[in-house]
Amino acid sequence: MTGTEHTPVFDSHAHLAGADGATERLLRTMDSNGISRAVVVAGGAVDPDRLSRQIIEGGHVVSDADNDAVLAGCARSGGRLVPFFFANPHRHCADYRAAAGAFRGLKLAPSVHGVGLLDPRTKALVELADAWRHGVYLHCLQRPGFGVAELVRLAGEFPTVTFVLGHGGVGDMDLYGVELIRFRPNVLLETSGCLSVVVRTALDRLGSDRVLLGTEYPLQHPAVELAKYRALELPDAVWHRVTWQNTCRLIGEDVP
Repeated sequence: MTGTEHTPVFDSHAHLAGADGATERLLRTMDSNGISRAVVVAGGAVDPDRLSRQIIEGGHVVSDADNDAVLAGCARSGGRLVPFFFANPHRHCADYRAAAGAFRGLKLAPSVHGVGLLDPRTKALVELADAWRHGVYLHCLQRPGFGVAELVRLAGEFPTVTFVLGHGGVGDMDLYGVELIRFRPNVLLETSGCLSVVVRTALDRLGSDRVLLGTEYPLQHPAVELAKYRALELPDAVWHRVTWQNTCRLIGEDVP
């Protein structure tokens, strides 16, 4: 890999909480790691200890994420931060319908709200995302109704929606998940938290147009995710796609 240290990086998945100074801390972290822009969703809808337990044992919350704080932080970022709406399916579509025009995509978190991928409430949100031409970022779980197979079915029902399977699928080595989405071209893979073998496998099987670098800041430090990609010694063109161009496409921007 040559020349990539000075190319722009677009983080496809970070969190922005509503705490004082959160936007400034994120921007400083981005600057110190050579990240020019980031897609951000609200953080803090559930505390990390409870979320960890819900991922393993099930359960859910019905609380809302602070989407207003995300918009406020993005407004202060000079265009560097791009907001996705963190939907609460327990509210059906009311909040997203009212605010969708201010956002560039939709985030669903079945591990937080406990609503399955084929649930009518999920489908109603995706239908609205389709109307707004929003990409849909979501997580999968190893649980009936929440798995990658259900995502594949959902993506088949909404072929004009771009879905992003977050965190490299389920667990840290979901090569099976990569294979499941292989023939569903409207599903991309974001790779924060997974092993480097998943990134390599995804690039080989899906192609570099369907892989996105994300960081999961602040739960993961951006330097960790960047190191994972640098260790793969990607050709410059591939690096530029996964760290910049693919996220531009996701939010509907022209690719330089």
